[in-house]
Amino acid sequence: MSSYVLGGSVNSRLIASIAIGAAVLLGTTGCSMLATQATAIPYSPAEGVNVPDSGPLEVRNAFIVANEDGSAGNLVAAIVNPTDEAQTLRLEFGESPDTITASVRVPANSVVSLGSEEDDPLLLEGVEMLPGTDIPGFFESGDATGALVAVPILDGALPYLESLVP
Repeated sequence: MSSYVLGGSVNSRLIASIAIGAAVLLGTTGCSMLATQATAIPYSPAEGVNVPDSGPLEVRNAFIVANEDGSAGNLVAAIVNPTDEAQTLRLEFGESPDTITASVRVPANSVVSLGSEEDDPLLLEGVEMLPGTDIPGFFESGDATGALVAVPILDGALPYLESLVP
């Protein structure tokens, strides 16, 4: 009488099916398990850029609206002062030796919205600012070392930017 192991080939097929299924699953999802997810990358969902690490003042949605020949531009941004003391934001645009320097004073616990109905934009002249490009901008307040960011330069083609062209 011969003895057979019941289910030997069934167990082997089941294990092989599970192994193939796991390999297919890992092969089709393996890249997304290791890659950075786009939804986890912080960004500014607006025309301008937010400026991290500029000091106690928070600079939000900073951009420049320039005229057609790029000879002048208006800085538009919201500058938030969450502190109990007035602060000054020091700004530099362009690259050495051609740089523009400016400053904006922000009262305690308030917001200065450059380019709004309450606050005029900050006029910048002396450095080429062609629409469609970026310009290096250095932002510093308080005792911080400041932050260098690429500030986008826009034109007045959109209706809500027309009034901001110098």
